[in-house]
Amino acid sequence: VLLDGATGSNLMAAGMPKGVCTEEWVLAHKDVFQALQRGYVEAGSDIIYAPTFGGNRINLTMHHLQDQIKEINTRLVSYSREVADAASRKVYVAADITTSGKMMEPAGDMTYEAAFEMYREQIEILKNAGVDLIVAETMINIEETLAAVDAASTVCQLPIMCTMTVDADGSIFSGGNAIEAAVSLEAAGADAVGVNCSVGPDQLISVIRNIRKNVSIPVIAKPNAGMPQIDDLGNAVYSMTPADFAGYMKVLVENGASVIGGCCGTTPEFISETARVLGLR
Repeated sequence: VLLDGATGSNLMAAGMPKGVCTEEWVLAHKDVFQALQRGYVEAGSDIIYAPTFGGNRINLTMHHLQDQIKEINTRLVSYSREVADAASRKVYVAADITTSGKMMEPAGDMTYEAAFEMYREQIEILKNAGVDLIVAETMINIEETLAAVDAASTVCQLPIMCTMTVDADGSIFSGGNAIEAAVSLEAAGADAVGVNCSVGPDQLISVIRNIRKNVSIPVIAKPNAGMPQIDDLGNAVYSMTPADFAGYMKVLVENGASVIGGCCGTTPEFISETARVLGLR
């Protein structure tokens, strides 16, 4: 299954300033966002991610938009739904959700109950907006990800895919590792598990292989276009070419990944080349 590539890094390249609320910017630049998603559909993506990544109450509160949570998430899903429904083949829309950005107890003050309620509220809105599946991505804490899976199961029967962000050795920012997370999430009811963002595909081969050995559900790989270098203006520059990326994605597929795409630094060209190398088009 071919996912899409990056959203944020492409929106920044198209003019989105740093530090703004991405969701609010996309609402005001529908044409820019839909052009990107049409590029992914044309490249071969089977699933496109709705731009609801930061659409939870905690993140929206930081931008004083919490009272518009239903309207924001519903409109953002409609942008992706329009692109998917206009495609000449079946394309699915994933509701994109992520971490609260807060540390979980005991390291921080975020509780499982608070995380559960945050996800339950957003997922219910997203379900009603017409998504086909849920994706919890760029997750940095196993317990918080479990809260997302549990919350989803209480409000819908849609599939849920979960991806952690990890170091090259598979360790997770807040403790534990990708293999432990994958096993726990499968037990909790996740439909596919794996890794996104993190590092380049060249550094994830052993991580993907070990996840594959320990779960019976599909394994996801959605890495960055390599490790970025920061330029003089403070921008992240990714050095991997579409051909480099696609070659390593083929290796990840050979090592057990079956749901694949790109994260930061990737473009429709990366997805198109990956589809070509894998014989998907």
